[in-house]
Amino acid sequence: MRLIIEEHRYPVDKVKDVLDGISTLRDVDGLVSVNYVGYYYNPTLKDCVFILPKVLLDESEKVFGHCSPEDIIDLENQDCLTQEEHDFIYELSVWIYRAIVVYQDSKPQNNIVLKQNVQQMAKGRLRQCNTFLDILLAMLKFNRENQDFFFFILRNIHSGYNKINWTRTISHTSAIVQDNSPVYLNPVNKKRQINFDEELLIIFFSILNYINEQYGFPVQINVNFPLIKGEMFEHYRKEMGKAKLMQIKYKYFSDKALYLWELCYAFFDQSKKINVETDDKEYLLVKNFNIVFEAIIDELIGAPESETPSGLKDQGDGKRVDHIYQYKDLIHNEEDKPVYYIGDSKYYKRGAPIGENSVYKQFTYARNVIQWNLDLFNDSQVTELNGHIKLRDDVTEGYNVIPNFFISAQQNTLGRSFDIQQTTNEQKYYQSKQFDNRLFDRDTFLIAHYDVNFLFVVALYGRNNKGEKSAWKEKVRGMFRREIQAMLEQNFNFYAITAKEGVNAAAYIDDHFQELLGKIFTPYPDREGQKYFSVALDNRENFSEANETLLNQLKENFYVEQCEHISDDPKALLPEVAPFVQQMAVPSNFLTYHYLEKYADKLILIGCYHNQAHLNWILGNNDKGTLIYNVRLDKSRPGAQKITQLSNNVACFVILYEQAHEHENKYRVFHVHHHATMTEERMRKARYPEPQGKYFCYVFDEEVTLGNLDIAALIANEQRTNTDFIQGSPIFKTGKELIKYRKHNT
Repeated sequence: MRLIIEEHRYPVDKVKDVLDGISTLRDVDGLVSVNYVGYYYNPTLKDCVFILPKVLLDESEKVFGHCSPEDIIDLENQDCLTQEEHDFIYELSVWIYRAIVVYQDSKPQNNIVLKQNVQQMAKGRLRQCNTFLDILLAMLKFNRENQDFFFFILRNIHSGYNKINWTRTISHTSAIVQDNSPVYLNPVNKKRQINFDEELLIIFFSILNYINEQYGFPVQINVNFPLIKGEMFEHYRKEMGKAKLMQIKYKYFSDKALYLWELCYAFFDQSKKINVETDDKEYLLVKNFNIVFEAIIDELIGAPESETPSGLKDQGDGKRVDHIYQYKDLIHNEEDKPVYYIGDSKYYKRGAPIGENSVYKQFTYARNVIQWNLDLFNDSQVTELNGHIKLRDDVTEGYNVIPNFFISAQQNTLGRSFDIQQTTNEQKYYQSKQFDNRLFDRDTFLIAHYDVNFLFVVALYGRNNKGEKSAWKEKVRGMFRREIQAMLEQNFNFYAITAKEGVNAAAYIDDHFQELLGKIFTPYPDREGQKYFSVALDNRENFSEANETLLNQLKENFYVEQCEHISDDPKALLPEVAPFVQQMAVPSNFLTYHYLEKYADKLILIGCYHNQAHLNWILGNNDKGTLIYNVRLDKSRPGAQKITQLSNNVACFVILYEQAHEHENKYRVFHVHHHATMTEERMRKARYPEPQGKYFCYVFDEEVTLGNLDIAALIANEQRTNTDFIQGSPIFKTGKELIKYRKHNT
């Protein structure tokens, strides 16, 4: 077996014969390299050439850290590799082959796999082929093409077996006469002799079973022999298999039986010479193996393209994300509140650092995802759409943290003892930001870097076992989340806060917007209207004074508890507080007094609220915590108004009374700050109960008084004089008209 390393530059005289038929084009320095991974048969050398991935090379161009690629070109005639390293090469060759086959099957229209098959093994001695890969392929081929041979042997084995030997039965046993007929209770059967064909088939099918379980090759076994498995088969692999085969070697005479024996012996002794009846080239090669590696990682970690919306993987600026999927976000543990995880595969040599361009591109991927999400929700104006969670929080204008990661292929061990771990490179994290101390900002990004065991993922992909892949995907996704959480906990202190009794959290955040921007976010679900916020503060010493000042300010209006872990449940840390509702009636002597004479020609709206829940919503129990009153615009509903009239006839005050309690003459007056129209979806987001159609909304800035008015008399008079009046519908009066209903104190 000849061995070439992908992209390594060889002197021409070292590889001229080896690369015959592949490439011997020299670069400007007179050196030769190949950009393929896989294997091919070199008819000139009568041997296989295997091209291994460049991940086996370190920065000094050494294999396994100590072997020059030139020293191991002839794998069987070298003294550089240890036996363990030698065995590793054989195993890796099988998994590379299997991974290429799985990739070809999953993407049959690809243009990177080069394949030509010829008959691999037959009679004659034209080619030495001692790779483990070829042995496995030959055994699979033999099983596939010789089912008739197996059944012929089985028929001969069982012919006449278990039939009664009447001569021996009559001469050696006694009969009982019953109804004038002899009955023999202990007939003598034909004894079964040791069948060497059966013994060979048991060994062969046990090897096939091992190939299926260990490497994932599809194998069809149509016989019911007791197979050798587990520890016993391991004994066969070490020594017993060769010894057992040597015991029965001279029991076979047919060509197929002899060839089958050779195959089995070659499996246990990898250096066995097996013959191939061809001088033609055969190959299974992949150019740009980084594409296959990306497909492997995406299959094992990412989400299928069919489940990824257009614009996320293939982005609008022409960039294509290697891996993107939705998983639990970093701050809470709700399964149905995921965030996007964005990854990039790096197929480098061992220990190679991540380039600046790759880091910049990864940050650009995340920015594009944020903009895609904003466009999605700006168009639809809903909280959740098709399973996607809005990344921006409208209350705090903070942005959820998007986890980013790099995955590099590494082979730092000779086994599969570890599968993935944090990179061994000096730089393990990357950060991009516009402002310091703002984690919840759309321009703050962090990237974690991981190394994946190349042999492990290639083998997992090559076995193509859905259950194994699914289990590892869940494991790795959970690990990424925990590792990135740990990274954030090292760099930030996290606090859970909730507003104290009587504090309007949304109003406080609006008033202190600049101090809190990028530091506060709302990742947690409410508890019966009680809102929880997460605060993240950079824990570096130069921010300690500013952070302490901010926390002291927050503690005046919020309950504040530091989280031991970023994903701590705030409900377990903070007390239960009744949600803020601005519903306590302020005594009239504390309210701002407005004289109606100043608003003689201004319009004043007299409207109703349906019940206490409606009043609570008006007084701040909504998503913004603002004072707001809604008027119906849907003309199909009673009491609805025309938007043109409402927009043209601007009301400066709104007087509210409870519907069906007009006679009590209890009302409250609010000064109008501005007005806006709201869709049914927006009203639902604002937690308005059972919205229907569009609404015209008045936003108030304060509660005021217009003096002592007889609103009950005004409504009663409207009912008498206006035949079209609908109970509860808005009434518009000028200040001059309203003065008539002023009550004088007695």
